Amino acid sequence: MPRILAAPDKYRGTLTAPEAANAVAMAAAAAGWDCDVAPVSDGGEGFLDVFSELGTSKLARVTGPLGSEVVARWVLGRDPDNPARPVAFVESALAIGLPLVAGPAGNDPVRATSTGLGQLVAAAVRTGAKQVVIGVGGSATTDGGLGAVEVLAPNGRLPKAEIVVACDVETKFLDAAAVFGPQKGAGPVQVALLGRRLERVAQLYADRFGVDVRDIPSSGAAGGLAGGLAAIGAKLVPGFDLVADKLSLAERVADADLVVTGEGYLDEQSFAGKAVGGVARLAAAAGVPVLIVAGDGRSAAEEFPYISLVERFGSERAWSDAAGCIREAVAGWLASGLGA
Repeated sequence: MPRILAAPDKYRGTLTAPEAANAVAMAAAAAGWDCDVAPVSDGGEGFLDVFSELGTSKLARVTGPLGSEVVARWVLGRDPDNPARPVAFVESALAIGLPLVAGPAGNDPVRATSTGLGQLVAAAVRTGAKQVVIGVGGSATTDGGLGAVEVLAPNGRLPKAEIVVACDVETKFLDAAAVFGPQKGAGPVQVALLGRRLERVAQLYADRFGVDVRDIPSSGAAGGLAGGLAAIGAKLVPGFDLVADKLSLAERVADADLVVTGEGYLDEQSFAGKAVGGVARLAAAAGVPVLIVAGDGRSAAEEFPYISLVERFGSERAWSDAAGCIREAVAGWLASGLGA
């Protein structure tokens, strides 16, 4: 029986990555294909959904971005390469995310703190995790990670677990305010203030931990949260590469006869370190055909076949019934014989 690998990212505003992957699986089953479901992420919002089946979901009460208590989910599982070692998977957006304050309009970008992410990591370590894997995208904060660092490294003591940070951008620490501040509700005056504060925080990290975070690639991710974690020993890695490794994605691509990936909006950034481009390139390297199904946008990589749900089904249905549109698009592709 031919096999599809369903490896989409989230369709922001309509579907989680697992929901999109399940829509592909339904089309595959109807066409008589087997399907390996492997939703993916690049470290941004939806990161935790990718790992939900690798362990047990846990809940922790932590400080939200503006101080109110929130209940954040995380996953305790096992390292695929070392099953005896407990690993925690954590998503920053669930503790300090912009959606928790109703988006940029509800945020106070100067006051927003990463304390809750530190508390979430600390809870995972107390539960026994020896490695904590963090997806840092989607935060409301631009505090340089200081709130999290003060929780995780009080009095200069470093965490008792390995911390790995999945980054979805390459922005450096001092650029975080200018790049991400406006997205989090900061006006020009606040952006300048946040930039000066990041300079002071970088110096504090250098003095306290002997680490200069300013030139570390991706240290500006999540408003400098990644840099703060790097100052206390965390390893910063490209988010998609980490996900692909944890999910043994290259091996699963090689076992497929067709790879289907996609996301909500396809553009040049999709092929610049993001999940969809990463999946497509793994498939190309393995000589496996690939189909990209996106909500909208355009493909910047013409070598990969691409279906826009908005173009195929119209904007109203693409937004209201994204899963049904994905099923029909994939079913039509398979019926045409192009997926054979």
